[in-house]
Amino acid sequence: MASLKDVEKVADDLESLIGQLRSELQNGDFDRLTQIADQISERADNAAETFSSVNETLMSRISELGKRGGQGQGQRARAKAESSSRSQ
Repeated sequence: MASLKDVEKVADDLESLIGQLRSELQNGDFDRLTQIADQISERADNAAETFSSVNETLMSRISELGKRGGQGQGQRARAKAESSSRSQ
């Protein structure tokens, strides 16, 4: 699974590329600007994939915990009902 540290690396790469883009804007080298823009796009896609992966993992774990919690509540309710019926 990708981590938030991976996203930090991608963000650092993006910052560097943005700096290069700004520099090349002054030079007017459109071939180089196109290359840098493509690299930025690739890094941004990587960041989106990483966030999506982290989100899916977190949502899956939350769902698992919710199911476990729901089972525990059901068991407690049954135990309470059995206890009440015994005392009658």
